[in-house]
Amino acid sequence: MARVQLELPEQFLYTHTINVRMTDLNTGKHVGNDQMISLLSEARYRFFCDVGFDQFERQGQSIVVTDLVATYKAESFAQDDLQFEVGLMDFNKYGADLIFRVTKQPSGQVVVLAKQGFVFFDHARHGVIPVPDNFRQQFASIADQA
Repeated sequence: MARVQLELPEQFLYTHTINVRMTDLNTGKHVGNDQMISLLSEARYRFFCDVGFDQFERQGQSIVVTDLVATYKAESFAQDDLQFEVGLMDFNKYGADLIFRVTKQPSGQVVVLAKQGFVFFDHARHGVIPVPDNFRQQFASIADQA
């Protein structure tokens, strides 16, 4: 199987550091892939909070993750400080891609590169909806490249 290659954004929009907990480890004593996905979701949540967007529900609307790709570059262990850099790319009519670069601090060693595609979703209609104007405008320089 061919290795996945992720394109990184020109700049990341948000950075957050998370300290690895003992409960994030698997039997190999490093962060398990399931826990890394949870940590990516936490970074996504904090990014959306930072930009003032409620990802859970905004007038009956929220986001839904449509796909996920993660490439693992190194192990991380309990008490490691992981820096999550979050960027946006590839806007389309209904959503965009969140790009993550996760590095150990203070070394800067890359642990994971990941992408989460998402769409906006109307729960009353049970269907996808176009990217809200206020969200598209907030990231106009990125959205206009689509």
